[in-house]
Amino acid sequence: MTGKIHLDRSHLHEIYRQMQRIRRLEAKCVELYQMQKIRGFLHLYDGEESIAVGVMAALEPHDAVVATYREHGHALAHGVPMDTILAEMLGKVQGCCRGRGGSMHLFDGKRRFFGGNAIVGGGLPLAAGIAMADQRLRPGRVTACFFGEGAVGEGVFHETLNLAELWRLPVLFVCENNLYAMGVPLQDSEVETDIWRKARAYRMPAEQVDGMDPIQMQVAAERAVAHIRSGAGPYFLEARTYRFRAHSMFDTQAYRTRDEIDTWKSRDPIERLRTWMLANHQITLDEAEAIDAGVVDEIAAALAFAEAGTLEPLEDLERFALMDNVAQEVA
Repeated sequence: MTGKIHLDRSHLHEIYRQMQRIRRLEAKCVELYQMQKIRGFLHLYDGEESIAVGVMAALEPHDAVVATYREHGHALAHGVPMDTILAEMLGKVQGCCRGRGGSMHLFDGKRRFFGGNAIVGGGLPLAAGIAMADQRLRPGRVTACFFGEGAVGEGVFHETLNLAELWRLPVLFVCENNLYAMGVPLQDSEVETDIWRKARAYRMPAEQVDGMDPIQMQVAAERAVAHIRSGAGPYFLEARTYRFRAHSMFDTQAYRTRDEIDTWKSRDPIERLRTWMLANHQITLDEAEAIDAGVVDEIAAALAFAEAGTLEPLEDLERFALMDNVAQEVA
């Protein structure tokens, strides 16, 4: 693990805890899905935890986050409570969207977590709009926009990057490049496989980062956020990563081999950080086990909250279909 920022034990422990929260929550979601308690699509973040945790460590609570349909980890790392996330995925009123969004549409306006977006590339223009509003009304805030490499083939990717740089919008673009999008190898869909170079075409500062290392992700994100907060405009990070599970629960993964998956799993960001901390006397086995146990307890409590929740009454199902008036975000 390398980096140029000062990392004390407590911060390293928190990074480890946050990644474990994501990993173990996703494992619980698999169980709930197999029990048919979670319905519809389910896209898991196993293997990519470093990106969300590293980037969120560089942000402030008042910064905005726009994510994709693989967003459980982003929501957790940005402070959305685990109990309301699980309640949402179980379709309960106590969920962050009253059970109306489910796995792909987590949203928490109070914490400025603006989804969860099921459309490939759909969050990019949304992030630009939020950033433009902040630029004019709430200077100093940053919008982090996460998307996969599959989104770079969409026209809206190029339109958004062009306008973001033209207008010097305070956006941190984070491309989570897991090499396959939905199931097509990157080299079969893109001539230029170094995605960060596409941002450079719009004269935007851009770099590639090891997305399997939370420390490198935080270092890069802090550098990018400092650039953005200075008023110099957007910044682009391409995080090279790999999802350990299938694209979704319906994916047979015929496009990649078991050997390849195992090779990437040998770079597991959680195990790498844990091993490094043990070797460098930054954590003890007892401390690591205590963190793990605390996460298990948190998940059990969140699940109990979610399962005790209630469904939306039938007479309320038409609520939110139309808006009586336009809601305004409180500064």
